[in-house]
Amino acid sequence: MTHTRALHMQRANPRDAPALADLADRAYRDWIDVIGSKPQPMGADYDDLIDKDEVWMTGPRGMPEGSLVLRQEDDHLLLWSIAVSPGTQGTGLGNRLLDFTLARARNLSFSEVRLFTNMKMQSNRDWYARKGFREAERKMIGTKHVVIMTRSV
Repeated sequence: MTHTRALHMQRANPRDAPALADLADRAYRDWIDVIGSKPQPMGADYDDLIDKDEVWMTGPRGMPEGSLVLRQEDDHLLLWSIAVSPGTQGTGLGNRLLDFTLARARNLSFSEVRLFTNMKMQSNRDWYARKGFREAERKMIGTKHVVIMTRSV
Protein backbone atom coordinates (compact mmCIF):
# COMPACT_ATOMS: atom_id res chain seq x y z
CA MET A 1 0.00 0.00 0.00
CA THR A 2 1.37 3.42 -0.97
CA HIS A 3 1.14 6.24 1.50
CA THR A 4 -0.22 9.42 -0.02
CA ARG A 5 0.74 11.85 2.73
CA ALA A 6 2.84 14.81 1.67
CA LEU A 7 6.57 14.32 1.74
CA HIS A 8 8.23 16.72 4.14
CA MET A 9 11.90 17.02 3.20
CA GLN A 10 14.44 18.95 5.20
CA ARG A 11 18.09 19.69 4.56
CA ALA A 12 20.37 17.77 6.87
CA ASN A 13 22.76 19.59 9.13
CA PRO A 14 25.91 18.33 10.87
CA ARG A 15 23.90 17.19 13.93
CA ASP A 16 22.04 14.76 11.61
CA ALA A 17 25.19 12.96 10.42
CA PRO A 18 25.11 10.11 12.99
CA ALA A 19 21.42 9.37 12.33
CA LEU A 20 22.01 9.43 8.56
CA ALA A 21 24.94 7.03 8.89
CA ASP A 22 22.73 4.73 10.98
CA LEU A 23 19.95 4.94 8.36
CA ALA A 24 22.40 4.02 5.59
CA ASP A 25 23.65 1.09 7.66
CA ARG A 26 20.13 -0.22 8.18
CA ALA A 27 18.97 0.48 4.61
CA TYR A 28 21.95 -1.09 2.84
CA ARG A 29 22.84 -3.91 5.27
CA ASP A 30 21.12 -6.66 3.26
CA TRP A 31 23.27 -5.86 0.20
CA ILE A 32 26.55 -6.86 1.88
CA ASP A 33 26.05 -10.56 1.11
CA VAL A 34 24.90 -9.80 -2.44
CA ILE A 35 27.87 -7.68 -3.48
CA GLY A 36 30.46 -9.16 -1.12
CA SER A 37 31.30 -5.88 0.63
CA LYS A 38 29.65 -2.87 2.23
CA PRO A 39 27.84 -0.60 -0.21
CA GLN A 40 29.45 2.82 -0.50
CA PRO A 41 26.79 4.72 1.52
CA MET A 42 27.51 2.50 4.55
CA GLY A 43 31.07 3.81 4.79
CA ALA A 44 30.35 7.40 3.84
CA ASP A 45 31.44 10.38 5.90
CA TYR A 46 28.07 12.08 6.36
CA ASP A 47 29.66 15.18 7.90
CA ASP A 48 31.60 15.61 4.66
CA LEU A 49 28.56 14.87 2.47
CA ILE A 50 26.45 17.40 4.39
CA ASP A 51 29.21 19.97 3.94
CA LYS A 52 29.77 19.39 0.20
CA ASP A 53 26.51 18.04 -1.23
CA GLU A 54 22.77 18.38 -0.78
CA VAL A 55 21.70 15.90 1.88
CA TRP A 56 17.96 15.72 2.39
CA MET A 57 15.98 13.70 4.89
CA THR A 58 12.41 12.93 5.82
CA GLY A 59 11.05 11.80 9.15
CA PRO A 60 11.98 12.97 12.61
CA ARG A 61 15.43 14.35 13.32
CA GLY A 62 17.42 11.66 15.07
CA MET A 63 15.48 8.85 13.33
CA PRO A 64 15.02 9.69 9.64
CA GLU A 65 12.85 7.38 7.54
CA GLY A 66 14.51 8.30 4.26
CA SER A 67 17.41 10.27 2.88
CA LEU A 68 18.91 11.52 -0.34
CA VAL A 69 22.43 12.63 -1.19
CA LEU A 70 22.33 14.79 -4.31
CA ARG A 71 25.42 16.17 -6.01
CA GLN A 72 25.30 18.99 -8.53
CA GLU A 73 27.62 18.17 -11.41
CA ASP A 74 28.33 20.39 -14.43
CA ASP A 75 25.59 18.96 -16.64
CA HIS A 76 23.42 16.77 -14.40
CA LEU A 77 22.21 16.07 -10.89
CA LEU A 78 23.80 12.95 -9.43
CA LEU A 79 21.62 10.86 -7.15
CA TRP A 80 24.55 9.65 -5.05
CA SER A 81 22.44 7.83 -2.47
CA ILE A 82 18.84 7.07 -1.68
CA ALA A 83 18.08 5.29 1.59
CA VAL A 84 14.80 4.11 3.06
CA SER A 85 14.51 2.70 6.57
CA PRO A 86 13.74 -1.04 6.49
CA GLY A 87 10.56 -0.47 8.49
CA THR A 88 9.35 1.99 5.86
CA GLN A 89 10.31 0.03 2.75
CA GLY A 90 7.34 -0.96 0.63
CA THR A 91 5.28 2.11 1.58
CA GLY A 92 6.11 4.16 -1.52
CA LEU A 93 8.63 6.37 0.24
CA GLY A 94 11.35 5.46 -2.27
CA ASN A 95 9.06 6.56 -5.10
CA ARG A 96 8.40 9.86 -3.37
CA LEU A 97 12.12 10.40 -2.71
CA LEU A 98 12.82 9.78 -6.39
CA ASP A 99 10.03 12.20 -7.38
CA PHE A 100 11.64 14.79 -5.08
CA THR A 101 15.00 14.17 -6.81
CA LEU A 102 13.50 14.72 -10.27
CA ALA A 103 11.74 17.89 -9.12
CA ARG A 104 14.96 19.13 -7.52
CA ALA A 105 16.81 18.58 -10.80
CA ARG A 106 14.20 20.61 -12.67
CA ASN A 107 14.35 23.37 -10.04
CA LEU A 108 18.13 23.53 -10.49
CA SER A 109 17.67 23.65 -14.29
CA PHE A 110 19.23 20.26 -14.93
CA SER A 111 17.73 18.16 -17.71
CA GLU A 112 19.22 14.89 -16.48
CA VAL A 113 19.55 12.83 -13.31
CA ARG A 114 22.28 10.19 -13.15
CA LEU A 115 23.01 7.52 -10.58
CA PHE A 116 25.27 4.56 -10.14
CA THR A 117 24.48 1.23 -8.59
CA ASN A 118 26.40 -1.98 -8.14
CA MET A 119 26.06 -4.38 -11.06
CA LYS A 120 24.95 -7.12 -8.63
CA MET A 121 22.06 -5.05 -7.24
CA GLN A 122 19.66 -6.31 -9.91
CA SER A 123 16.45 -5.44 -8.06
CA ASN A 124 17.66 -1.84 -7.69
CA ARG A 125 18.53 -1.70 -11.38
CA ASP A 126 15.08 -3.09 -12.24
CA TRP A 127 13.37 -0.53 -9.96
CA TYR A 128 15.22 2.38 -11.57
CA ALA A 129 14.41 1.02 -15.04
CA ARG A 130 10.70 0.96 -14.12
CA LYS A 131 11.10 4.62 -13.09
CA GLY A 132 12.40 5.62 -16.51
CA PHE A 133 16.16 5.28 -16.02
CA ARG A 134 18.23 3.58 -18.67
CA GLU A 135 21.64 2.02 -18.47
CA ALA A 136 24.24 4.40 -19.93
CA GLU A 137 27.57 2.84 -18.98
CA ARG A 138 29.25 0.08 -17.03
CA LYS A 139 32.55 0.75 -15.29
CA MET A 140 34.69 0.11 -12.25
CA ILE A 141 34.58 2.44 -9.26
CA GLY A 142 37.36 1.25 -7.03
CA THR A 143 36.92 -2.52 -6.88
CA LYS A 144 33.20 -2.50 -7.69
CA HIS A 145 31.48 -3.06 -11.02
CA VAL A 146 28.85 -0.37 -11.35
CA VAL A 147 26.12 0.57 -13.74
CA ILE A 148 25.61 4.25 -14.53
CA MET A 149 21.94 4.95 -15.16
CA THR A 150 20.39 8.14 -16.50
CA ARG A 151 17.00 9.74 -16.93
CA SER A 152 15.85 12.95 -18.53
CA VAL A 153 13.68 15.23 -16.42
